[in-house]
Amino acid sequence: MSPAEQLKVMKSRTEKFIGEGEILKRLEAGKTLRVKLGVDPTRPDLTFGHMVVFQKLRQFQELGHQAVLIIGDYTTRIGDPTGKSETRPVLSEAEIEENAKTYLEQAYQILDPKQTEVRRNSEWFGQMSFLDALQLSRRMTVAQMLARDDFAKRHASNTPISIVEFLYPLLQGYDSVMLKCDLEIGGSDQLFNMLVGRDLQEQEGQPPQAVLGMPLLVGLDGEKKMSKSLGNYIAFNHGAKDMFGRIMSVPDATMWVYYDLLLLTTPEELAALKALHPMEAKKQLATRLTDKFHGAGAGAKERAEFENVFSKGGVRTDMPEFAWDTLAGGAAEVGIVDLLAATNLFPSKKEIRRLIEGGAVKIGDDKVADPAHKVARPAGELVLQAGKRTFVKVK
Repeated sequence: MSPAEQLKVMKSRTEKFIGEGEILKRLEAGKTLRVKLGVDPTRPDLTFGHMVVFQKLRQFQELGHQAVLIIGDYTTRIGDPTGKSETRPVLSEAEIEENAKTYLEQAYQILDPKQTEVRRNSEWFGQMSFLDALQLSRRMTVAQMLARDDFAKRHASNTPISIVEFLYPLLQGYDSVMLKCDLEIGGSDQLFNMLVGRDLQEQEGQPPQAVLGMPLLVGLDGEKKMSKSLGNYIAFNHGAKDMFGRIMSVPDATMWVYYDLLLLTTPEELAALKALHPMEAKKQLATRLTDKFHGAGAGAKERAEFENVFSKGGVRTDMPEFAWDTLAGGAAEVGIVDLLAATNLFPSKKEIRRLIEGGAVKIGDDKVADPAHKVARPAGELVLQAGKRTFVKVK
């Protein structure tokens, strides 16, 4: 592609492009761009929200540029305050390391490993002295930091802001200095941090990086940004059944955003899809995204199971099976909460109780209304349903 054509591709599906003219000049000079994306391994799983920025980085790889993926193993110790109303909890080094390993495995489901330079920012921050850190902190003022929206809100409401959180944008920006990046990709809520990198590069006499602000993906509630802390997310490593089911719970209006940002659907394809019944369009969305992460055919299998359960009133044919003795030992009866908890399919007993109280647990066709309900050892087998998508067979 010509530089102008490349620039058009780079701008597609973005909310903000700062430094566009500078990038065009570098492309016209034949430069291979160094394109940075940073992720902090705060949790073990990436979400479809990350997918938006990872696919943009993959697009740069396809244009022949160098992707630089930064694993923020050092910055995770601080916690990115972006969009947060309180200080993040600190993770141990072991937790960060374990999360970092899973991040790479998941990232390579989208990125080309051969064209990805992976760096950890502990490489340079781990070598810094306290004096070095103080010198870096001179680069910005408290007034500049308080111009940032989330800091301003917390300050106005007397919500504590630690000094170390003020350092986070500086550290993210310094990553760009160390790697001499030409462009940084991030969510639109990251603009402040990415512009700090641009400023620091200019102070160091480097050509400043351009900044691409990407749209923030709405979560399953159709209202708030997809977030693991809100529970409105779909993760790369969700099982095929759970992934398909979660996508099917997306509001109709949000479905079209997913088609656009996750499947990069063309306007012509989108128009054809909108002519379908919304349920059919959503099933196609869920099928394609499940295939993307679980292989061809996985989506069709989950669609068939979904239709059996929800359209025809059936039950899943591939539900996990447990022996009564495995779950309840030799007991003649056991509480429903303890029985379901022993399957290890639920995050906590509290969640199981919540499902029961919400009328979402059944034994066969009978709804369980009381968390204290006792289940007798079956002569044959029992089918238990908890929530919309979890079925268990007990023999």
